[in-house]
Formats: sequence, structure tokens, C-alpha cells
Amino acid sequence: MQTIIDNYARQYRWRSWQIVLDALSINDGQIVLDLGCGIGDLASDLSMRGARVIGIDGNDDFLEFARSRSIKNAEFLAANLQSFSEPNLRADGIWSSFTAAYFPKFDETLIAWAKCLRPGGWIALTEIDDLFGHDPLLERTRLLLDNYAKDSLSNGRYDFHMGRKIGPFLRRAGFVVEKSIALPDLELSFAGVARSDVIDAWKSRFEKMHLLRSFCNQEFEAVRDDFIDCLSREEHRCSARVQCCIAIKGIDSEK
Repeated sequence: MQTIIDNYARQYRWRSWQIVLDALSINDGQIVLDLGCGIGDLASDLSMRGARVIGIDGNDDFLEFARSRSIKNAEFLAANLQSFSEPNLRADGIWSSFTAAYFPKFDETLIAWAKCLRPGGWIALTEIDDLFGHDPLLERTRLLLDNYAKDSLSNGRYDFHMGRKIGPFLRRAGFVVEKSIALPDLELSFAGVARSDVIDAWKSRFEKMHLLRSFCNQEFEAVRDDFIDCLSREEHRCSARVQCCIAIKGIDSEK
């Protein structure tokens, strides 16, 4: 049986992180915060490029696994990401992937994070936009998924359209956005027939979506099956995007 750590390791192979890493100016000895570090995959990548990495997460199991990897020049700490701030820390860079959407009122969270970054430092935020943006789906499936996304946002649980918003959030927080990149992704943003391992991952994701199950009630299985069937079709198309923004903190900013 696949564990959640197995799933994270598998998902890492479907991402296009090297595109983002190559776009960053990471120098030897830079202090980089990895906010929402998970099991440490990106901390390892950042470390291999010369950074001293401080990984932050709220999941003790993830942190235990990340520490067990003995990643060079990396330490892993537990903290509440929504309000994380270390006023005495001045990092050279902040990395955060697939974390912002959990904080729909991201202005407040981003301002807290920015206090840990030196003026002139960089931030790289990556987030999914329109997770359920796959077609063709039945009209009823689309309606339920759209309504669920609206309910999630209105109740402050998750923003399914955060990807398109991270640029504006960064600008409001005093950052200068230098690059906006739509990343290829074998699981989240692709066209045509999904790979069998990707289908398995989506099935696993739906089984963990207990709030979606409750929201759809007796229609959950039909929604899940229609979505999985959509991913299996030759005519499958996708509006979902994995969006990355790289920005610089203003030299005069004290946020």
C-alpha cells in the first residue's frame, strides 16, 4: 500500500522543478526558507545548488522523514505556516510550492513570510490554478465541482484558483514580479490520456477528499468516476495550470 510519503515522492517526479530552479539566482551559502517543505525533496534540490535550507512544515511525519534523509546544509523545523514569521531571520530566498492555496487570505500570510526575507531577496511561489479544470465532464459533475470550489473559498479552507492570484498577492506585499511561468506537469496540467500511475494518483486523491464526499453526498462516486473517465480519454483537455511567480523584495521594503 502506498503511504502519503510514497505519494509525495511519486508526485515530485511529475513536476518541472528544474525549470524554476534554473530561473533562480542561488549562490553558495544563501539562506533559503522552504515553507511547506513536506518530505524535503525541494530542500534537497536547493541544497545541491549551494543553499543553506531551513525547511518549515506543520506535519511531524513529513519533518521526521525529511530529517532522516540527512540532507546537507538543511534543517527542518515545525511551525504554523499561516502565520510563520521569524523577525530575527533575514533569508536570501523563500521557496514555497502548493502551500498558498491553503490560506485564501494570503495577504496576511505573505506579509508575515516577507518579514523573514532581506530586501532584495527572492521568493518563488508555485500554485495550482483550477485543479478540477479538466474536460470533457458531465454538466452535473462540472456544477458540483465548481460549487465545491466556491464553498471551499467562502469558508476559508482552500482557494482552487490561487495560481492566477499569486502575482497580484506578491505585488500588494511590495514585491516586484520578475517572472511568471506556467509549468508543464504530468499529473495536474496535461492533455490527452493520462498515464496509469497518474490515474492511480487521482483515484487516491479523491479518496482523501472527505469534504468533497460530504459536499456531493450520494453523488460523490458519480463525480469521481466521471472525472477519472475524463482523464482516460483521447479527447481529454485541460485548463488547469501550475503557475510559478518569481519576485524580488523591494530594496526599501521593511515588510
